[in-house]
Amino acid sequence: MRDWMAEEPVIIDRGQGARLWDTKSREYLDANASIWTNIHGHNHPRINAAIRAQLEKVAHSSFLGLSNVPAIELSEKLIKIAPRGLSRVFYSDNGSTAVEVAIKMALHYWIHLGEPKRRRFVAFTGAYHGDTIGAVSVGGIDLFHAAYKPLLFEVERVADLKELHQTMRQKGREVAAVIIEPLIQGSAGMKIWPKGLLEQVSRQCDEHETLLIADEVMTGFGRTGTMFACEQEGVIPDFLCLAKGLTGGYLPLAATLTRERVFTAFLGYYEDQKTFFHGHSYTGNPLGCAAALASLAIFEEEGTLVHLQPKIALLRDELQAFCKLKSVVEVRQCGFIGAVEVGPYRWEYKAGIRVCQRARELGVLTRPIGNVIVIMPPLCVTADELRRICEVLRQAVEEVLG
Repeated sequence: MRDWMAEEPVIIDRGQGARLWDTKSREYLDANASIWTNIHGHNHPRINAAIRAQLEKVAHSSFLGLSNVPAIELSEKLIKIAPRGLSRVFYSDNGSTAVEVAIKMALHYWIHLGEPKRRRFVAFTGAYHGDTIGAVSVGGIDLFHAAYKPLLFEVERVADLKELHQTMRQKGREVAAVIIEPLIQGSAGMKIWPKGLLEQVSRQCDEHETLLIADEVMTGFGRTGTMFACEQEGVIPDFLCLAKGLTGGYLPLAATLTRERVFTAFLGYYEDQKTFFHGHSYTGNPLGCAAALASLAIFEEEGTLVHLQPKIALLRDELQAFCKLKSVVEVRQCGFIGAVEVGPYRWEYKAGIRVCQRARELGVLTRPIGNVIVIMPPLCVTADELRRICEVLRQAVEEVLG
């Protein structure tokens, strides 16, 4: 914050497609999709029109004991496109709360089933699942989470399949759920899981009759090349956590999808008090749901996933050019997510920050994760824009790091 206050801030004024303009009319390519949220581009007419139309009806009404048309229609759409078997939707307002809902629901599920000893959660080293207390508890990055340890519950942390197998063998009957970011860990530095790991994690959960939480807050809605990352290994989780790209990057909205058996566990008479006691004032917000419906319609109308495949191939080619730079130690790609790791550089050298600052001067906006430069533009980015993003970032790496 001290550094940020010492420099001239960039204040964004407007956007169009994959481009943004600041209050001084300087133009930028949005290379991180406004922190991994924007899907179809800024100022998309289809989403704009959907929000305007809903605004003429009602902006918000309580979801407590009520519902609204866009929320119902969105639930139907999400169930239709989600892995088969996920049949219920619980709304909240961001990625952290989507995970928080899954954690609380998993714990409460076992209580309703008469197995209160199932209260442990298993999470992976390097995980990031959000900033609310439950989500921080299952997180595994000390930089973000260490300061809050006095507030957190204990979690069984594993680094790989071998450690997961050992933990489940020893404590499986006490585990409420295993949580994972499918295919790729985002805030850990875009670290890609070995192929098949997600499927094996799912098998472990099935073997020990525990629940699986798939945190697709970042990977959902086409980022990995398919609508959801779980599809690529044929995994059907017990909870699917969605946010970020859900509304196309327009409005805060999240959804936690779950199976019918979880939903049924919370059914009972009034005096049974089986209610899932969790809610948000803006749950199922009609404007957010209208934006999300429009975003899903664009996927169908514009063939977003089909048109994305050549861009994934182009990104792969562009990333290879980074390997020629002496300061680059590794490039990684998962679908339309790219990462360029430089170094090794000490934290205080601010290598990633300085590269991104130079890129900003050259008209490209992205945000580093330590020494990792992230390339994750809106899915609508053109081939020429993608080439320009990579060209500018290569130039920035060379100029700043040699």
